[in-house]
Amino acid sequence: MDDLEVLATGPLTTVQDRGRPGFAALGVGRSGAADRHSHALANRLLGNHEGAAALEVTLGGLSLRARGETWLAVTGANLDVLVDNGSGKHPIGMNAPFRLLSGDVVTLGMARAGLRAYVAVRGGLDVPQTLGSRSTDTMSGLGPACLAVGDLVDVGPRPGDLPDIDVAAVAMPAADDVELRILRGPRDNWVNDADALVHTRWQASDRSDRVGMRLSDNGSGLSHRESGRQLPSEGIVRGAIQVPPSGEPVIFLADHPVTGGYPVVAVVVDEDVDLAAQIRPGQHIHLRWSR
Repeated sequence: MDDLEVLATGPLTTVQDRGRPGFAALGVGRSGAADRHSHALANRLLGNHEGAAALEVTLGGLSLRARGETWLAVTGANLDVLVDNGSGKHPIGMNAPFRLLSGDVVTLGMARAGLRAYVAVRGGLDVPQTLGSRSTDTMSGLGPACLAVGDLVDVGPRPGDLPDIDVAAVAMPAADDVELRILRGPRDNWVNDADALVHTRWQASDRSDRVGMRLSDNGSGLSHRESGRQLPSEGIVRGAIQVPPSGEPVIFLADHPVTGGYPVVAVVVDEDVDLAAQIRPGQHIHLRWSR
């Protein structure tokens, strides 16, 4: 069986598929790829099932050695992909399939724009499943451990023929301000001015991860109508915007908890949650009511 040897991981590299839906009643979140569109595209380029397990690389810095001939594709964050076949490093285009021979090394540079890149391998990653998924959930600890130097990652059986495509024409993540569409409620009346969400130029905090992205306006944020009022815990969905007592909104992402005790004043339109997953700390965000 072919496998990939991990030579470097960058800040964080995890295995992700579509996640493990259907276990919220047991307190288990879905998890899965933070940017579902980029994850699915990487698999489609190789003829894999869209939900096949792939690597999610935060900011870049991953380096892998092929132990057997295989095909890969890299999507998501805008970064350099370099292949060293023993005669020096050669650039490889993103959003396109490419072949590695046994012993070749592929390295991802640091992202120029966007936050998460996806590395899919033809046949998918053959790691153990937990509750029907190979995803690493950084909040619950379910799934495989984050990649470490020296790990060997098995590759699954190859599917049929490679798709007849050279490159996918997709836009790279934005490096400047990002606009996200949001839906109002259900607890927008718990803050004094829910419209401040769309009238403020927010900034993504460095206190952000796969669980959620904290927004800052270098001010007071959103204030609760009744500071001492308590809200019983209730269900949380991907894209929910929760406002804790600090007033700094949090947009929940892939590894979000299944319940929360602070008011959810809006929810990001599902299609735009993938855009949110590519926002880097320090990047500015504009929220817009969808209707």
